[in-house]
Amino acid sequence: MAKNSSQPKMKHELSLLDGTMLVSGSMIGSGIFIVSADITRYVGSAGWLIAIWLITGVMTLTAALSYGELSGMFPKAGGQYVYLKEAYNKLTAFLYGWSFFAVIQTGTIAAVGVAFSKFAAYIFKPLSEENILFQFGSLKISAAQIVSIILIICLTYVNTRGVKGGKAIQTVFTLTKLISLFSLIIFGLFAFKADIWNANWTNAWDLHNLAKDGTITQLTTGTALGAIAAAMVGSIFSSDAWNSVTFVAGEMKNPKRDVALSMMWGTIIVTFIYVMANVVYTGVLSLHDIVNADKDRVAVAASHVIFGNAGTYVIAVMIMISTFGCNNGLILSGARVYYTMAKDGLFFKQTGTLNKFGVPQFGLWIQCVVASLLCLSGRYGDLLDMISFVVVVFYVLTILGIFILRAKKPEAERPYKAIAYPFLPALYIIMGIAFCILLLVYKQNYTLIGLGIVLIGVPIYYISQRNVKQQDEALTGN
Repeated sequence: MAKNSSQPKMKHELSLLDGTMLVSGSMIGSGIFIVSADITRYVGSAGWLIAIWLITGVMTLTAALSYGELSGMFPKAGGQYVYLKEAYNKLTAFLYGWSFFAVIQTGTIAAVGVAFSKFAAYIFKPLSEENILFQFGSLKISAAQIVSIILIICLTYVNTRGVKGGKAIQTVFTLTKLISLFSLIIFGLFAFKADIWNANWTNAWDLHNLAKDGTITQLTTGTALGAIAAAMVGSIFSSDAWNSVTFVAGEMKNPKRDVALSMMWGTIIVTFIYVMANVVYTGVLSLHDIVNADKDRVAVAASHVIFGNAGTYVIAVMIMISTFGCNNGLILSGARVYYTMAKDGLFFKQTGTLNKFGVPQFGLWIQCVVASLLCLSGRYGDLLDMISFVVVVFYVLTILGIFILRAKKPEAERPYKAIAYPFLPALYIIMGIAFCILLLVYKQNYTLIGLGIVLIGVPIYYISQRNVKQQDEALTGN
């Protein structure tokens, strides 16, 4: 007993504010500053640009309100992994954890890290992705990739020193970027240009593809649905990580209450900011300017109009702050999933240990290694498609788990119940399935790879379970 009591334990140091800042900070990364250009190319109109963000916001808030029930039932580290294990089985939970490790969390950390370096290069040109430092055959390593890796390593180190340092960075940087974004929106509303606004909102619901050269491609009913799904890849990626607080539930002061509230308030804040930022874009930039923003940096183009030449540097610094805080939240929360998996015998054994600061240090470092390798891959656009598809598949399965657990465990304690059950959870399931089907039809090159990554986990699971069984038999002498 004495030995067990001396083992490091997770510390309950996160408040409702910390949880809300973690949700908001993890959600707001680089997407809101960039992906509106690609969305506009798919939908071709101001009305549909705003609609894509609203649809995504409704989906995200619906999921967050539904997850509240699960977080109250299972207020422990691991979040979505735990919910899937309780609703289905260990295999389903493992496939999520494997996908989380292979592409969802690590891929997002890599993409956000590279976004940080791209905007750092706007201020200091030598950090550009065009500045190739090393080349090994066809593999080129740029200064931007090195900067992103250094960022990931530094934030990982900070988070190995305990949850206090990570939460301090998260709260300060999230508050800073929320204030900055609200400032951009407020000043942007004063900078509205009536002629641009009126032009953008004329025929605002004419759905079509809009090329950079101004070419308009009209869409049939089928291709229109595909365009909407493809456009939502960017907005869903930008709105992901709203459930990050569930991964650190074991470190919340009052997890049964505050995890659900953190998801709700964080999602509401971010959805409002995203919609209003795009309203500002359509009030100061023509659709042509949005589509043709340099390297898709729509926020930089808008900031130039709002603040003048100095505005572009202001927004670059703001985005660096945003991506820095976002990656801190992703890194902090991600390793808790691997920790819980290891406790179930489904991941590297050492990942299930805590260091003297009460954090899963080994899990943080292996996450750092995979994310850094993905930084070197150079295929960030492809990662977004794979991440969005895989993420929504598991969100649908998890919310479906609410129905399953209502039947399996009707007497279980539910401090918080899914709002408007069964209608809102069912709405998300329908929307999520439709999104995934449309991506499979219209973006197979990327979504099939994402699906393949998930399925690779099946043989890995059975091999790992066979090894665990053999080890147990060896220990018992059977």
